Amino acid sequence: MISKDIENVELKFLGLKDYQELKMAMKEVYQNMPDSYWNEKQIRSLIKLFPEGQVVIKVNGQLAGCSLSIIVDYDNFEDNHTFQEITGQETFSTHTEDGDTLYGIDVFIKPEFRGLRLGRRLYDYRKELCEKLNLKGIAFGGRIPNYHQFATKMTPKEYIDKVRRKEIHDPVLSFQINNDFHPAKILKGYLEGDQASKEFAVLMEWDNIYYEKPTKKAATKKKVVRLGLIQWQMRPYDGLEDLLQQAEFFIDSVSGYRSDFALFPEFFNAPLMAENNHLSEPEAIRELAKHTDAIVQKFSEYSISYNINIITGSMPEIKEDRLYNVGYLCKRDGSIERYEKLHVTPDESKVWGMQGGSRLKTFDTDCGKIGILICYDVEFPELGRLLADEGMDILFVPFLTDTQNGFSRVRNCAQSRAIENECYVAIAGSVGNLPKVHNMDIQFAQSMVFTPCDFSFPTNGIKAEATPNAEMILIADVDIDLLRELNQFGAVRNLKDRRTDIFKLTKKRN
Repeated sequence: MISKDIENVELKFLGLKDYQELKMAMKEVYQNMPDSYWNEKQIRSLIKLFPEGQVVIKVNGQLAGCSLSIIVDYDNFEDNHTFQEITGQETFSTHTEDGDTLYGIDVFIKPEFRGLRLGRRLYDYRKELCEKLNLKGIAFGGRIPNYHQFATKMTPKEYIDKVRRKEIHDPVLSFQINNDFHPAKILKGYLEGDQASKEFAVLMEWDNIYYEKPTKKAATKKKVVRLGLIQWQMRPYDGLEDLLQQAEFFIDSVSGYRSDFALFPEFFNAPLMAENNHLSEPEAIRELAKHTDAIVQKFSEYSISYNINIITGSMPEIKEDRLYNVGYLCKRDGSIERYEKLHVTPDESKVWGMQGGSRLKTFDTDCGKIGILICYDVEFPELGRLLADEGMDILFVPFLTDTQNGFSRVRNCAQSRAIENECYVAIAGSVGNLPKVHNMDIQFAQSMVFTPCDFSFPTNGIKAEATPNAEMILIADVDIDLLRELNQFGAVRNLKDRRTDIFKLTKKRN
């Protein structure tokens, strides 16, 4: 049929009134497999059990194709199952509304309607149905009807590999691969009588990236997460209470916009070192470290009372007589987690005697998995990649830079981490100056939220940006589902396309 002759194409639920037309279509499609059509009793059973799973596509009112499916509890079947086993000897007794997988029973397009991408519409419907019903994914045994031409020359595995590399065309397998299904296993003796495939089939799977495991908890993980970045003004304070009062003001502000996270900069508490100017710089920073426990405790109280997850930026901390640059994630459920700066700058080492930490991990939150890297750490791509391998969705980077050069390093590297790891990256720094604090004279910052660069995101990869060198808050929403789509269907897929056959990145310690 020529497309210009088409006046109407519609997708409809299969009804019993369609049976005779369906029967004739199946006889035409499966000429090489005599009597391979569903009887009226079977169709009636499918419609009764699972009406949403049975659809036809009609062109100018004529049946052009059909898709039949059931829901199964896939754990009840072996990976090497047969068609008879998965369908309950074609009685469909295996269908259960409590199952986790949409299993494809049949899909076909009549020969005269091929080339119109109608099959894609049927597969797209299956995917949408799978997402709607919150199923793990789709599975089916795909025929390889051209395999009989090559059966004496190669194994099914070799045949499938050549089809994937486009060296051989298979009308069924090639189409399924082009529709985002991936071969999982070769099934032997799957469909009795399928001589064209030599009774082999390929277990094809499609994973629902939106699947959420059922939970009895009242709370669910958010899909759209609101970030609150605090671009902190360095100023003199009349002691710890004064600083905490200012911090609470900002937490209250971002919480008022219903933010899920509040991000503070690196060494935001540095103004408190002013009272120790009479000491040497190593001694002054160690005196500052004495405030850390009190600040963390207070921030934990704020996280509960303001219902927000607080990333405390970073503070100096003494552990076993060694000085570290650390921060804390104060969750709104009351729990607290610690993170460490792994790479200290030459100045931090030379002036303060600071040590690099050794712990790198993601953190589970009510908004998904996050990672936190302090300033200089974001300039090392390995860290972001290791966190991405653990499932990180959002990377937070508290930083402190004195010059535009230093800021540019943090900014450009942070944006790179967003692209290469298919995640969001939020950076927050301090502005202003501290003329009375040694080694902390002046700061330069522009807080920002970066995204991957693809069609669902801003073209420049910047979701939001603060005014440079001005005290303010920055609020931005990020959609976690867009990351899942990017990972599967992006114009490029940086995570999936890594050549792990020639390189490997692993952590030596946790």
